[in-house]
Amino acid sequence: GATHPILKGGSLITTVIESIYAHGSLSARENAVMDLTERRRKRNILRHLPAVEFTAGVQNVFIPEESMSYSDDGQTKCIPELKGGRMKVRVLGGFDKDPARTNSRSDDVDIADDILCVQDGIMVVTDFVAESFVLNNETHVNEFPELEILERSLMSVILSGNFGGCIATHLRPQKLESETTSGAKAPNLYNPLEAYEIDFTGSNASLKLKEGSATLGHRRVICPTETRVDLAIVESIVDMSFEGQTECEVSWDFNATSPILQTVDVGLSPRHASHENRKQVELLIHELRQGRLNLNVSSVGGLSVKKAATTREDREGLYDWKFFNALVAPDDESVSRLIQVVHDKRTMKKLLAVIELLNSDLERVARYALTRAWKAKDIFDKEGISDPGKLIPGHRMARLGSLFLCGDLSQLDDLMPIIQRVVAGNGLDVVKVKDLLRRNIPLYDDWAPEIDRIVRWIDTALSPMDAPRPYIENHCPPLSELPKYQAYFEGIPSAKSIYEKLHEKQQLPLDPAVSAMIAQAAPYMSLNQIEFVLTTRKRPSDWQPFDLRRIRYVYTIKKKVKDISESYGGLSFLPQSFFVSIFLGEATRASLRASNRSLKMGSGLKEDRAPWPAEQERQTSTLGKLRRRRVYAPQPSSYLQESGQYGSAEHLSNDDMLSPAGRVASQNNITPRKARSFRQAPTDVSESDSADVDTIYDLGDSLLGPQDVAILLQAGLASSMKGSTVVQLNQRMLLDLMASQPKSFAIAVLAEIGMPGGEGSPRGLCSALMALLELDQSSFTKFHRIDMVRVW
Repeated sequence: GATHPILKGGSLITTVIESIYAHGSLSARENAVMDLTERRRKRNILRHLPAVEFTAGVQNVFIPEESMSYSDDGQTKCIPELKGGRMKVRVLGGFDKDPARTNSRSDDVDIADDILCVQDGIMVVTDFVAESFVLNNETHVNEFPELEILERSLMSVILSGNFGGCIATHLRPQKLESETTSGAKAPNLYNPLEAYEIDFTGSNASLKLKEGSATLGHRRVICPTETRVDLAIVESIVDMSFEGQTECEVSWDFNATSPILQTVDVGLSPRHASHENRKQVELLIHELRQGRLNLNVSSVGGLSVKKAATTREDREGLYDWKFFNALVAPDDESVSRLIQVVHDKRTMKKLLAVIELLNSDLERVARYALTRAWKAKDIFDKEGISDPGKLIPGHRMARLGSLFLCGDLSQLDDLMPIIQRVVAGNGLDVVKVKDLLRRNIPLYDDWAPEIDRIVRWIDTALSPMDAPRPYIENHCPPLSELPKYQAYFEGIPSAKSIYEKLHEKQQLPLDPAVSAMIAQAAPYMSLNQIEFVLTTRKRPSDWQPFDLRRIRYVYTIKKKVKDISESYGGLSFLPQSFFVSIFLGEATRASLRASNRSLKMGSGLKEDRAPWPAEQERQTSTLGKLRRRRVYAPQPSSYLQESGQYGSAEHLSNDDMLSPAGRVASQNNITPRKARSFRQAPTDVSESDSADVDTIYDLGDSLLGPQDVAILLQAGLASSMKGSTVVQLNQRMLLDLMASQPKSFAIAVLAEIGMPGGEGSPRGLCSALMALLELDQSSFTKFHRIDMVRVW
């Protein structure tokens, strides 16, 4: 069982394993040295990986029916069933020849076992099979009245069948003689852990459905029996920070049939309705019922299609890889390919039949639009128009417009003055355009308000407007150089002062105070600045160990955030939120631990230095961390006392159970923190002012800088999966991080959203704030939902 402190639902899955077996050997590799005085570090463990040949497996895994197993994340509730599960795990590394030839056993799982030979690193191969499984899911769906999806609607999904596959993971030193998929020709000197890479090439999984259906209200989609979906990793090599490209092949086969959409009258269930009351249509044309495509996944979750094939003999034509790429990751050729699909009447008639079952009014509009599009193509073909450049003469535009509206040249004299007015820069004649459309479009009266808004919007776009004159300020010094703000920024290092400290006495280590100053300011630096800092002082002995780890960690985060800033949002970055959560969780937890330590120091409590995440990993075992996470999870009904015993929540304030953002939203005071400066405050500032948090700028303890938080917030707001639990948790972690830092940090984040690249964008800031006010929190329990108005 598992629960999350702030999420709704939970999981409780009981699994019975009838038999377990294990055998193997473990030995030291050649030239391995055991040094008990060597400091325990992850990189040292990787350097001295043992030679291992180990096999373990389980047989006949099943979920008892009486166990009442379930999984609920607040959005989807799943009741699983499993029978005949088997799994075998093989760990191999450090051998020139496959030890399985001499150490074979007869009780292994009867899954195809390839001969493995792994000399460098360690490979873990996991084979798994399930002879039968059933998933009964119920998912909450947002209200959509236009499609007759009412409030509190549930989508019921039933899947049954079998699955199997193999997951191969090879941890090894980076190959420096050739460039890998990750584009790394040499190890990252700023993070020695990245001198290793992980190879997932060869992994595969397959799913075969016996039954598959999805029901939403009075509609149901049924998958054909014996539908098969396969996934194979063609090539995937990433470094230890998951930088790299992944190419996988996805194939599908609907057994020569198509999924079916069924509808009945509102209020009836498709499962129980009679055959006479059902309407149904096939969803796919013949060409799309079987095929495959190669899907590329970037290190930031970007999707693109490079190869594809369907059931056609020649494997070329309308539905090749360009068609799938136009749907997933549009490029310059996507528009022309989609236009070709729109002009394919056989495909569009299938689409219209599907739309008619969803909404008859929408089908009428779509049919009218497609009919006009086909008519425009016929006109262009007859007039010899092959590209937009041939439309430019005004008389030709009027001729084509008249043919499009009424099929003849009767409207030529009415269109010519309208075109001449637009060309002269005087905007669109709204009255004449609306009158022209009223005479020639039969559906005008039904859609008059919408047509009026569209015409007026076009008029606004084509009308002349005054452009503000550019202005240049002759003297605009930084705020830190103005006398009014000098005391406020006292103690905050400038880039110039940091560079001077780095170049002073390079043969000697940095002063501990300077090392701490640079480490504290690292999240506020750019990626190029941190790279310059690490390049200028390459020797680890130049830094304090804790400061060097912090700078390297910040460098890794900023490198990842830079990649995300260049590409996010939309369907082409569908899995990006999962990639973001990989590093965001650790970064925010480490920042919150440092912030809590600062709060206790500010209140006079004595506490040792907060351990670095890697150090804490070494101090606590995995099982111990899981137990602690569950025991220390804040619950409204009880809490854990300092003695380690549970106490009643009656003596516990809400502040102890809320996250930082929740405490801010509840308008409770957070323990004041003193601004920490690396130099003494100026003598003309009073002692009371120097202790005031608003008097001296505080950099805070976050490992993510304001620019990083702003980029990740905008990436979450632009995600196509805003309602998913992962996106909601990512946004909540960022809000908690902002709330745990000084107020100036949140102001800096908003400034970065409103001034990307130094260019002001009030509209961008306004739209981001409006989206944050409407942030989806449906996955959180009612107690942990926050009032976004109070947060800001």
